[in-house]
Amino acid sequence: MYEWDFSALWEYRWLFLQGLGLTVSFTIAIVIGGLAIGLLAAMGLLSRFKLIRAAALTFTEVFRCTPVLVQLIWFYYALPILAGVEMTPITASLLALSCYGGAFYAEVIRGGIVSIDPGQQEAGHALGMTPAQTMLRIILPQAVRRMIPALMNQSIMQFKNTSLVSVLAVPDLVYQGQMVAHDSFRPLETYSAVAVAYFVILFPLTVIVRYREKKYGAGK
Repeated sequence: MYEWDFSALWEYRWLFLQGLGLTVSFTIAIVIGGLAIGLLAAMGLLSRFKLIRAAALTFTEVFRCTPVLVQLIWFYYALPILAGVEMTPITASLLALSCYGGAFYAEVIRGGIVSIDPGQQEAGHALGMTPAQTMLRIILPQAVRRMIPALMNQSIMQFKNTSLVSVLAVPDLVYQGQMVAHDSFRPLETYSAVAVAYFVILFPLTVIVRYREKKYGAGK
């Protein structure tokens, strides 16, 4: 029978902490980048110009309908050849995951905006506001409240997606776990510790999302 020994991992604690720190900071970066890309794509999807709508739709469908792992590999190996620029694993991972998340954020933002009563747009026009002012001052503030649970859910998915960057040798938590498992010959303890680290961070976030969903549902 297998004998568990988590004490063997203590000497690797700094590797785990470094990997966790990179994972968290990486998640913050791709969430911010994804939200920025998603907002632009959502505005494109709602544009009155067919060409802009078509470009935004193409972007969202391409990234939503292809596996994120394939996107990571494509950004790292194919994009540098096509663009003629060098791409570090971290840069490729940031771009791929930001675009992937942005495609999903775009649909969340678009859905939040179209859920607002069209009369709000008309009220902005009646007050002499431009379409952009109406969007920023009237529509978006109301839509954001409805978007929050879905945006948080997608951000949680982004956190979990960071585990895939280890395939590009980005030293995140999973990659460091792989190194520890090979060095300590304790893969069960190592990957269990990695799983616990993800759970400790993600479980409180899922509880917050459920609370926000219930609060919004009660206030509708």
